[in-house]
Amino acid sequence: MIVEMRSYVLRPGALPEFMRLMGSEGIGIERPVLGEMLGFYSTEIGAINKVIHLWRYASFEDRQQRRAQLAASPEWTAFVPKVLPLIQEMHNELLNPAPFSPQ
Repeated sequence: MIVEMRSYVLRPGALPEFMRLMGSEGIGIERPVLGEMLGFYSTEIGAINKVIHLWRYASFEDRQQRRAQLAASPEWTAFVPKVLPLIQEMHNELLNPAPFSPQ
């Protein structure tokens, strides 16, 4: 099992529109393909204008296959241009659980 942590730094003032678009369209496209979303968050203290979402995958190969499937989706490729101008930075980390980490 691995967890993907995707974090985006948004342009100042873009958080409400980004969350609206993700809630009304984006997550509905991602979730059936990517599978188990562990959470979708925005920061309140510290780095502002930041969004973090976590996805669980069975393996690195599972993630690769699901991300490729999403990238090939006509719905996703039509959606991305709506949110891309709102994003200033994109970061992605794959997390391996410690042996004592809850599954």
